[in-house]
Amino acid sequence: MTHHIELVEVSARDGLQNEPGVFPTIDKVELITRALVTGIRRIEVASFVHPGRVPQMADAEAVVAALPKRNPNDVTYVGLVLNKRGALRALETQVHELGAVVSASDGFGRANQGRTADETADDAIEIIRLAKEHGRSVQATISVAFGCPFDGEIAVSRVADLARKIAAAGPREIAIADTIGVGVPNQVKALMVAVKAAAPGLPVRLHFHDTRNTAIANVWAGVESGAATIDASIGGIGGCPFAPNATGNVASEDVQFMLQRSSVETGVSLNGLIDAAVWLSGKMGRKLPGLVSRAGGFPKVDA
Repeated sequence: MTHHIELVEVSARDGLQNEPGVFPTIDKVELITRALVTGIRRIEVASFVHPGRVPQMADAEAVVAALPKRNPNDVTYVGLVLNKRGALRALETQVHELGAVVSASDGFGRANQGRTADETADDAIEIIRLAKEHGRSVQATISVAFGCPFDGEIAVSRVADLARKIAAAGPREIAIADTIGVGVPNQVKALMVAVKAAAPGLPVRLHFHDTRNTAIANVWAGVESGAATIDASIGGIGGCPFAPNATGNVASEDVQFMLQRSSVETGVSLNGLIDAAVWLSGKMGRKLPGLVSRAGGFPKVDA
C-alpha cells in the first residue's frame, strides 16, 4: 500500500467543463489560486479544445496567462489536449505538462474526440512526442476504462493493451479513468494489476467520477493497490459533456479526509480544501456534491 499519495486538483478543468453558462476567467484563476494555497502542487488548469465543443474552456489561454509564474519543480500546471492542434496551442502557453486522452472504446472515442479508440492512442503518442520535443512533461489518461456509455463493458485486456502501447512512447505516468462512474473496488484492483504489468515501472494515476456513489471506495482500492496519484475536484464538481449522465468527480476534501484519517500523507490542508469548496459553492450559487465540506473535518482542528 502507498503511504504517500499525490493529489491532482481537476476542478478548474474537468470540474467546470460541463457547467452551463460561463464561469468567469477571473474566478477560474481564483479557484486555481485557492487550490494552490491548500498545498496542491499539481493542477489541471485548462483544456485546449474547440470552444464550440466545450464552451467553458474557451478562455484557456487567458486563464493560463493570468496565473502566476511558478517553477515546475514546485507547482505543475497541466493542460489537457486531445490532438496535435490542441498540443500546439498548449505549448504556446506556460503550462508545464500536457495531458493526452486515449479512449478505451470506439463509441466514446468518436463522441469525445471524433476518433476511434486506436486513433486516439495514435494521437496520444504524437502528443507525447511533441511535448518531449519541447521539454514539457506529458502524461496520458485512458478514459472509460471501467465502462463506456455507448459500448458497455470494457475488457481489462483492452485497457492493458492500450497502456502497453502508450507506455512505449515514454509518458511520465498513465492514468485510468472511470469517466462515467461505473467502477467498483474489485475492478479497480484488477485494472491496477493489469496496467502495472503492461507498463512496469510507470506510475499509475486514478480518476474517478461519483455517478453511482462508488468513487471514494474506488480511491481506497486504488491506494491499497499501489496507485501513486489520485485526481479529485474541489466540491466534487464535474462531468464529461460527451458522456450521458456522468456526474462529478470525487471531491478533493472527501478524499483528503479519508486519506488523512488513514495516515496517508498528501501534503494538502483539509481545512483549506473545505474553505475552497465553501467559496466555490457561493460562486456557483448552489450546494456542491462534496460531503466533508458540509459536515466539516474531525476532530475540529487545523489540518
